[in-house]
Amino acid sequence: MGLNRHIPACDTKDSGVLSFEEALIPTAVDFDREKWLYVPDHYSEYRYILGTRGLRPLICIGINPSTAAPDRLDNTLKSAQRIALGNGYDSFIMFNVYAQRATLPDDMEKELNPVLHRENMKAFSWVLSHVSGTPDIWAAWGAIIEKRAYLPGCVRDMAAIGDQFGARWFTAGARSRAGHPHHPLYLKSDSPLDPFADLQEYLDSLSDR
Repeated sequence: MGLNRHIPACDTKDSGVLSFEEALIPTAVDFDREKWLYVPDHYSEYRYILGTRGLRPLICIGINPSTAAPDRLDNTLKSAQRIALGNGYDSFIMFNVYAQRATLPDDMEKELNPVLHRENMKAFSWVLSHVSGTPDIWAAWGAIIEKRAYLPGCVRDMAAIGDQFGARWFTAGARSRAGHPHHPLYLKSDSPLDPFADLQEYLDSLSDR
């Protein structure tokens, strides 16, 4: 497993994507399951969930996974964890708009795999359903959302699921001129969370680009 860069071996439709329910079934991969939430629990061409277990998690939403795994966080996830703890949460969950692993967004597949997206949304619903109290979601995908035409639609689906669970959305750091929320990398650990009060207006603007 290379942790420096992940280049997709093929489009995910050709890689045998597990359903979210199948991905929840433990395999023989060894890590501390009482500390980590990792679905699937082995390294593959996609990742639904990576985070730590706790009573009050901050759910961070990036664009897509890179190489991180339990006990081997990349700099983005290290920053996400620091900011979650710095804002009073006892854990963090890293989720992504699209589940395909690709260290460089330019390597993401050109067309949406509807099966992967469907299972990723199942995973998102599962995460929100297992939060005690109101789920807090940190939008942290940056301007990378402009890299693929299918990404805004994925975010709109996530927002609709969030509505079902009464989720609260936040950003951290300065937003771009286009309104994109700041990426976690290079944010200070004491960066406060700001309410994403204009989430719907932002989502509506994405369809016009």
